[in-house]
This record gives sequence, structure tokens and C-alpha cells, in this order.
Amino acid sequence: MANVFDLPGMAAGYAKSRPEVHPHIIERARKYLPMPLPVAHALDVGCGAGLSTRALQSIARHALGIDPSQAMVKCASALVPGADFRMGIAESLPVPPRSMDLIAAAGSLNYADLNRFFAEAVRALRVGGALLVYDFSPGRSFRDSNRLDLWFTDFLNRYPMPIGSGHEVSPEILSSSESGLRLCGHEDFEVGLVVDGAFYLEYMMTETNVATAVQSGVPEQSIRAWCADNLEPVFQGVPREVLFRGYFAVLLEGPVP
Repeated sequence: MANVFDLPGMAAGYAKSRPEVHPHIIERARKYLPMPLPVAHALDVGCGAGLSTRALQSIARHALGIDPSQAMVKCASALVPGADFRMGIAESLPVPPRSMDLIAAAGSLNYADLNRFFAEAVRALRVGGALLVYDFSPGRSFRDSNRLDLWFTDFLNRYPMPIGSGHEVSPEILSSSESGLRLCGHEDFEVGLVVDGAFYLEYMMTETNVATAVQSGVPEQSIRAWCADNLEPVFQGVPREVLFRGYFAVLLEGPVP
């Protein structure tokens, strides 16, 4: 069975129908970065369709995104002018030694060999550079109601997440590594974005459990129809604030002052 992230439909969905959470995280994390901003060169590891790379452009004069999926890299190149994109993996960064001021990884290290990635990050970072790691869970909650939480539970019960979809990464796990990188700051966050039911439906259709169900033979139209029918009474025809919860962590080479 093909990797769902390599499917052209998944890449196109990521480019058009994923919520813009990344800029909010970059804005919150910038106070922990030890260097003047914008930096000269930033690397986005596991860039997907480029939304995280586009957010990096607010704090970097040049951003390079890498991803193992050719379909994602193609979409990112079209979506984010001014950035560069190429295929690559976290365990073998396609950049020269000491060439990056900032390396960012948004939800991609769950699929990487952390020890190998950390060795590569140390090799690629310039002296005084930083590693920014962050992730957030799917938006599944309203601020003032549990209706979306209940719908999302039904959604996962009907279309389960694939088994073995990544390992856990957290500030605690990052800080306990013997990589030579030291945690200098981290926060848990909650970002609220106002979206309507139509956008939320398209967003859910990009989730990996949907792609996995389609690969296993469930017609995409039937998934879309079930989601649309059951989301209508949740959103009730009006935009709602959906909450996205996650963490970010900033790591530096050597001891933290």
C-alpha cells in the first residue's frame, strides 16, 4: 500500500485545505530564538505542501523546505514563491555543514529516527543556531461547546487512524536526548481559528485516517457524504472557532545559559 503522503490528492488537499496554524506558532516561538531576526537561512524538515515553510518566511530571508514526498514538494513549489524545495529526509539533510541558522520541524519528527536526525541537525546548524520543533493535534474542539468533540470521536471510530502512524515526540523526550542540543524553552499552546463547516469538511478529508480508509476500499464519496451530513448540525451553517492544541520547543547547541 502506497504512502498516503505520496498521493497527489493528499498533497493538493494539504495545499488548499489545511488550517493556517503555523504562523501563530512561529510568532509565539520567536521570543525563544537567540539570534536577531530575520535569520539568513532556515530549513523546514518535512515541509509537506509548504504551509510551514511559508510561515518560516516571516523570520528568515531564505527558506528551504524538504520532504520525502515528491507530490508534496511539487505542490509546495507552486504554493510558496520565494522559497526553495527539494526532496529529502530528516536523517540525511541535503545541506552543507554549518549552513543553517534555524532548522524547523513541524510534526515531522514523529516519523524520523531521532538520533540520526539530531546528528544531522548539529552538523547543519551554524554556531549559535537553533532547532524549533512543534506539533499540534487536529482541530477537534469548539471553545463553547462539545459538539465538535463528539463528532470527532464518531469520526475516528468510523475511520480509525492507521496503526503505527508515528512515534511520540514531546519537549520531555527532546530534552532527554544525548544529541548535544539543549532545550532552552518550550510552551504548550492553544490556537483558535474561525472556520466554516465547508472548510472543516475539506480539512477532515485531508486527514490520514480518511486516506487510509480510501486505500482500503472505502469510497471517498461515502466518507465525504457521512462527514457532510453529520457536520451540518455541528456547525449549523455558521463559522465557528476551532481549537488547535500542541507544543513547541526550541533547542540550542551546547549548554543553555
